[in-house]
Amino acid sequence: MALKVGDTLPNFISKNTDGNVFDSKDYIGKQPVVIYFYPKDNTPGCTAQACSFRDNYQDFKDLGAEVIGVSADSVTSHLKFKSKFKLPFILLSDADKKLRKLFGVENSLIFLPGRETFVADKNGVIIMIFNSMSSKIHIEKALQILKKA
Repeated sequence: MALKVGDTLPNFISKNTDGNVFDSKDYIGKQPVVIYFYPKDNTPGCTAQACSFRDNYQDFKDLGAEVIGVSADSVTSHLKFKSKFKLPFILLSDADKKLRKLFGVENSLIFLPGRETFVADKNGVIIMIFNSMSSKIHIEKALQILKKA
């Protein structure tokens, strides 16, 4: 069942780009979070989206928020992607697609993993869900809602 606005983000564990365990409890319920699901590292739309989050990262930090990107790519792929584009935020590997299922993120165009952004307030309550293959709009919408929160 897909998450909706007003739901509390679920707790989860994944692997970050260092191959270390990431526990969402270290962030969710402690500060605002932006969790964005994207199809694949090093593709034009996903790279543009990641670089836009990078370029606006300080704006998110100024609002107290942490940005977390999630795709099915491996930890190794994420490490290269993060290094190549100097991404300052967390990337998580969802190779088994458990996080996509937990959040209810569906495929776009049947075979392509969906692009969906979840914004939660400091209490872990979802205040925005945005689903669009247009990558840049995700950043604008997330910043707008965080400024209002």
